[in-house]
Amino acid sequence: MNRRKKWRRFSLGFGALLFLAVFGYVIPVPAILLLRVRDPGSTAFIEARKDRLEKEGKPARIDRRPVPLSRVSPHLIRAVITAEDARFFTHRGIDPDAIAKAREYNKKQEARGKKRRLGASTITQQLAKNLYLSPERSMFRKAREAAIAITMELVLGKARILEIYLSAIEWGETTYGCEAAARKYFGIPASQLNPAQSARLAAMIPSPARFARDPARLAARAEKIAARARREKPSLEPLEDEELSDEER
Repeated sequence: MNRRKKWRRFSLGFGALLFLAVFGYVIPVPAILLLRVRDPGSTAFIEARKDRLEKEGKPARIDRRPVPLSRVSPHLIRAVITAEDARFFTHRGIDPDAIAKAREYNKKQEARGKKRRLGASTITQQLAKNLYLSPERSMFRKAREAAIAITMELVLGKARILEIYLSAIEWGETTYGCEAAARKYFGIPASQLNPAQSARLAAMIPSPARFARDPARLAARAEKIAARARREKPSLEPLEDEELSDEER
């Protein structure tokens, strides 16, 4: 074999390895596949919070109690979908309509000199960010978030995504997941949350710390979510065929 052929083979092999390395970094496929049968032990956001608390000399013990979807109140599921991702059952990881509306709204806000911006992240994108990414804002991170979200939709399905999401997101500085949140704020398990309690927890999701400091604002947002949930009555039928029982896990 001459040098040219050897070099060509080496280049192809190196290129293939480089592609796999980059692809594996951008989209952690093995880790996502593992989520089909195992709950994540932690998340990137939880680890970042623990590091920050330790640096501040505060206790870094996180209260997180993953539970299956069958042990989460349907009222909470409806409230969270209403508040965070009304088209959760129709998109495939990203919501182009929501992105377009957010872009138009933000342009108007910018023209008026206002700082408030509207986001368009789906529940799946939020989960991708919480599990694998940092809070930094960049185009590359947003692209990774979208790629991971689309992969998660293909690999996990809606029920499993929602199940992990509800047991992973923040509901307080050291409180993560709906079970820990329900017990902290209401002294009951997540399965027993009523519509009003569920709307209140859903209202906290964008910024638990901010809403904890402003009970009046939290109550107003919770009432809006509860009213929308009553009006729109999001169906949970798409979860029935997918939902994982304790025996299947």
